[in-house]
Amino acid sequence: MNNTLTRNENRLTIEDIKNLYTSGIKASNDMKIGIEYERLPIETKTGQAASYYSQNGICEFLREFAKEENWDYITDNLEIIGLKQGHNTITLEPGSQTEFSLEPQKNIRDLELNINKLDEQLKPIFQKFGISFLNYGVSPVTTYKNIKLIPKKRYHIMAQYLWGILSDVMMRETAGIQGTFDFTSEDDAIKKFKIANMLSPFMTALFANSPIRGGVDTGYKSFRALSWLNTDNDRCGFYYNFDNDYGFEKYINFVLNAPMLFISRNENNIVINGGINFKEFLGNGFDNIQPDIDDYKLHANLCFPEVRLRNFIEVRNHDCGKKEYIYAMLAIYKGILYNSDATEKIEELFKNTSYKDFAELRYAVPRLATKSKFKNHTVNDYIKNIIKIAEAGLTENKNGEEKYLEPIKQLAADGICPADIILKNWYGQWNKDISKLLDYITK
Repeated sequence: MNNTLTRNENRLTIEDIKNLYTSGIKASNDMKIGIEYERLPIETKTGQAASYYSQNGICEFLREFAKEENWDYITDNLEIIGLKQGHNTITLEPGSQTEFSLEPQKNIRDLELNINKLDEQLKPIFQKFGISFLNYGVSPVTTYKNIKLIPKKRYHIMAQYLWGILSDVMMRETAGIQGTFDFTSEDDAIKKFKIANMLSPFMTALFANSPIRGGVDTGYKSFRALSWLNTDNDRCGFYYNFDNDYGFEKYINFVLNAPMLFISRNENNIVINGGINFKEFLGNGFDNIQPDIDDYKLHANLCFPEVRLRNFIEVRNHDCGKKEYIYAMLAIYKGILYNSDATEKIEELFKNTSYKDFAELRYAVPRLATKSKFKNHTVNDYIKNIIKIAEAGLTENKNGEEKYLEPIKQLAADGICPADIILKNWYGQWNKDISKLLDYITK
């Protein structure tokens, strides 16, 4: 391979990599929250997944929106794969799932206003193109065999490599909500990372919202969560075993040990397909290519734990749902992660738990959600406590953001999750009519 593909001659070090994470350290008065909001685009008339490639498809939809609202293209090999305007982006997941990533804000209200503004801008183009966006976690009508990958080179490499039996479902059919949270030091980052991992299966249960897939009841309340459990355990998963000296370097070690998919040089992808991991690349290079920090960033972004450590904390394990649930999710994490008393109460709540307890729960939650058992109690019992702790944290912050918890306080009081509401209607007044479901999850 030509040596010109090597970007630099400076050997990448662990310290260089660690600096990526420490660069996120912020002052306590500058803590913000961010959101990545994925939705499933469908053809309004048919309910089928909207295609990237059709005449009134997602590519043309993005082109029109960019023209009308003065957004710039994000491209891959000259193909439009997203849009950007300032710090905000609209990007496409492998099956044309459309993700809004908004500039982080100090208050949930500001994120809410920005999402509402963007939706208002999108409305006339939705109508023109006959497209609707679903607030739902898995494709309700069209399954992956009839959903083409968008023309982003990375996704085609991933589709060939990811070995889990539901990896195609994850890539082409699912939509989730992610939240991002800041930290003030390495110790603070690790503490928040630990707490977010503990909360992870409970939050998956509370926001489960993907029971109907391909027009039928799957038997799972979060089929999206099930698909992630069956994607690629080398780069997905859950953390719990935090020893006393757990820090950035131990998380980095997880990333280093994950098999590599490809290396990018000069817009060319050198496919690795798991032949080496990043630790081996770091030590020995690959075919005259030496690693640099951009290689690490790419590789780390191809690792998908339920909570991901970057120069912020990224929580990734929630089905897309109605907007009130999205803001409630952010409120729970903000109330807990940004309040020291709340984080201590969560640690106390889970002080007698083991990795085995959480591992078993992760596999129960996709089917049973809040009705799963954990340590001789239901998950819903724990959720009530989690919400109570978050509410106290938010109230102490005195921003009035505890109001965002009201919709899920009602869910917890009833012992249900969003999927339970859908299933009750599915077997009740909707009489398994998929059009009724589509109407419900479009609003």
